[in-house]
Amino acid sequence: MTFDKYRVFETELAGRPLVVETGKMTQLANGACLVRYGETVVHVAATASAKPRDGIDFFPLSVDYEEKLYSVGKIPGSYMRREGRPSEKAILTSRVIDRPIRPLFPKDMRNDVSIVATVMSVDPDCAPEITAMIGTSIAISISDIPWNGPISGVSVGLVDGEIVINPNAEQRKVSDMSTTVASTDSRIAMIEAGANCVSDEVMYNAIMAGHEANQKIIEFIKGIVAEIGKPKFEYPSNEPDHEMFEAIKAFAEEDVKAALDTDDKTVRDERLKPIYEAVHEKFDEIYPESEAKIDECLYKTQKFIVRRWLLDEQKRVDGRGMDDIRPLASEVGILPRVHGSGLFTRGQTQVLTIATLGTVGDMQLLDGIDDETEKRYMHHYNFPSYSVGETRPSRGPGRREIGHGALAERALLPVIPSMEDFPYSLRLVSEVVSSNGSTSQGSVCGSTLALMDAGVPIKAPVAGISCGLITEGERWMTMVDIQGLEDFFGDMDFKVAGTHDGITAIQMDLKISGLLPEMVKEALEKTHKARNYILDEVMLKAIAEPRKELSKYAPKMFTTTIAADKIAEVIGKSGKVIKEIQAQCECKIDIEEEGETGQVFVAGLDAEKCQRAIEIIQTIATDPEPGAMYLGKVTRLMDFGAFVEIAPGKEGLVHISQLDVKRVDKVTDVVNVGDVIRVKVQEIDDKGRLNLSRRDVLIEVDGLTPENNPDEERKPRRDGGRGRGPRGGRGRRN
Repeated sequence: MTFDKYRVFETELAGRPLVVETGKMTQLANGACLVRYGETVVHVAATASAKPRDGIDFFPLSVDYEEKLYSVGKIPGSYMRREGRPSEKAILTSRVIDRPIRPLFPKDMRNDVSIVATVMSVDPDCAPEITAMIGTSIAISISDIPWNGPISGVSVGLVDGEIVINPNAEQRKVSDMSTTVASTDSRIAMIEAGANCVSDEVMYNAIMAGHEANQKIIEFIKGIVAEIGKPKFEYPSNEPDHEMFEAIKAFAEEDVKAALDTDDKTVRDERLKPIYEAVHEKFDEIYPESEAKIDECLYKTQKFIVRRWLLDEQKRVDGRGMDDIRPLASEVGILPRVHGSGLFTRGQTQVLTIATLGTVGDMQLLDGIDDETEKRYMHHYNFPSYSVGETRPSRGPGRREIGHGALAERALLPVIPSMEDFPYSLRLVSEVVSSNGSTSQGSVCGSTLALMDAGVPIKAPVAGISCGLITEGERWMTMVDIQGLEDFFGDMDFKVAGTHDGITAIQMDLKISGLLPEMVKEALEKTHKARNYILDEVMLKAIAEPRKELSKYAPKMFTTTIAADKIAEVIGKSGKVIKEIQAQCECKIDIEEEGETGQVFVAGLDAEKCQRAIEIIQTIATDPEPGAMYLGKVTRLMDFGAFVEIAPGKEGLVHISQLDVKRVDKVTDVVNVGDVIRVKVQEIDDKGRLNLSRRDVLIEVDGLTPENNPDEERKPRRDGGRGRGPRGGRGRRN
C-alpha cells in the first residue's frame, strides 16, 4: 500500500534532529502529525466538530496529553494493567499546551476542538512535553481549523550559570531553572517556570533566549503549512450583533459604572442583579431567543468600562493605584491540633494552608514516564464553590485546582530543607475560603506561613503576587495584584513567586496573542517589589522565622546507620522482626540501603519509645561483645535466673546471683516476665550463648552496693534506649 500524501519534514532543535511525518496515519482527523525529536515520538491529532455547540458562551477547546507507559518500556502497575486517569504531570502538561494556543482561536467560534497528544516513545534527553507542544502547533496549523498560529515552545535551563535550550537529562538534574517558553512569530505567548531563586535579570534573559530559539521552529512550521496546509473552514460567529451591543450598552452603561465602582465583590454582584433584570425585561422581546447574547452584551459592557477606566483614567474599580496592593493580613497557629497552619488574606482573597509532617514512608509514589518515582513534598489546593459565593457539589480537584497546587508546590520546593537536614515528608493543603483574584499566589504565602509555624527550617520565606495587563493597539499598561474583575476583563495574569533574592516560580496566562519583551521586564520588576513588601510588612511580622520546636502532635524522628548486610536481619523473614519492633515501640520504621550501609529511620509520637526501637535495631545489627550494655525484655523465668531478650533472636541468661547487688532468694522478687531491664554482657561462651548481668549495671551505672542498698526491694528499670537525634534520608517501606 502506498501513501500518496505522506510527507517528511526535517530540521534541528538544540543540536538534535526534529522530524515531522504527515499523511501516513490518522487520515480522518482535521490535522495530524507524528513528531520525532531524537528518539522521542509523539503523535498529535486535532479535530473539530462540524457544527457549533448550542447554549454555551465560551470556546470549547480540550487538550489531552496522554502518557503511555509502553513509551518507556513499563507495564502499568494498576490492577487493570492499563493506563487510567492521567497523572498530575500529564494534566499539567495539557495545561501548558492549552495556554499558548487558546488565545489564537477565534473568540466567537463555538465549534468543539479537541487536541490529543499521545507519547509513544521517550528519549530522556528529548522532552516529550516540548515535542507535544510543537506537534500540537503543527497539527492545528496544517488542519482546516481556524487558528492564528503557529507557535513553538522550548525548555530553558540554567547550568553552571549558562542558559541552555532544551537541556538533556543530565543537565536537567543540575539545572537551576526549568522554564518553558512558548512564542508566536512576534510575541511571547506563555511562560511556565520553576527556579532556584534566580534573579529577575537571569530569568528575563532566559525567557528571551527561549523566544529567540522558537523563531526557527516557527519558520519551519510555516514551511510545512505552505506545502500541505488546508484552507480554514467557515464557522457561524457567536458574536452578538453590533446594533444589539450598542443598544444595551447605551441603556445600561451608567448603571453598570455605578455598580462596578466598589472594592467589595459582594456589593458589586448585588448591584448588578437588578441591572441584568432590567436589561432582560427591556430587550428579551426585541431580541427573542437571544438570552445568552444579551448576557454577552452586558459582559462586554462591563469589560468596556473597566478597560476604559484603566487605560484612560488610570482608575481601578476599588480605587487603588496601579502598583498598590489590597489590604493584607497574616496569622499562624490557627488550628490547634495540626502540625502547622497559616491564614493569608489579601483583600477578599483568603487562603488557609495546613502543613502535615509525615514519615519517610509517607512519600507519594509515582508511576509515570520519567525517572521520578516518588515525591517527598506535596502541595494540594482546594477551591470550594462557597469561596466565590456559589452553590455546587464538590467532585474532587479539577485541572485548575491541580495546576494551582502544582504552581505553589513549585514555588516552595527550592526552599524546602533536604531530607538529610529534615527527615520528614511534607504535605501542604491550601483551602481557599474566599476568592477575589490570585488565590494561587495566596496559597504560596499561606504555605510559607504554615511551614514556618510547623517548625520546618525553610531556607527563606516565599511570597507570590500577580501582575495584570491591559492593551489597546500600541497602548498598554500593567497593574499589580489584580482582583477577579481585572482578571476577567484584562489581558494577562502574570504570577510570580519568590524570595527576597530571587524567583522560584512563574506562571503566565494570556488572553491575547503574546507579550512584548518590555511587558515581561516590567511585570518582573513590579512583582519583585510587591513580593518584598508582602514579606516584610505582613508575613514576617506574623512569624519572623521557623519555630524552633515541632508540634507535640508531629511525629518524632530518629535515625541510625547499620551495615547493609544486616538489613535482612532487622527486617526478618516476611517482615516479622521489624513488625515486632514497630508494635512493641509504637513507631514506624523505614530503611534505605545506600551502598555498604543502611539508613534506618524511626518515627513515632513518643521519643522514648523511638529511642528504644533504635537501640533494638543497633543490637540486632551489632554482634554483642563482653562489656556492652543493652536494654532487654524478660522472656522466661527459671529457678536459677531469668532469660532476657536484648533483641529479636538474641537472648541471654541473667543468673540469679547477677540479678541484684544484694542476695536474691527468689527470681520473682526482682523481675517478672515482660519487665524491661538494662543488662551487661559478661561473656559469650564457645556456643555463642550470652551470660548477662543486671548486678553490674546497678553497680557501674547507678552506683549501688550491698552496703548502700540493704534489703530494699529492687524493681526493674523501665528507661528507654538512647538513639541519635533527627537526621535524614529516604526509606524502604515496610
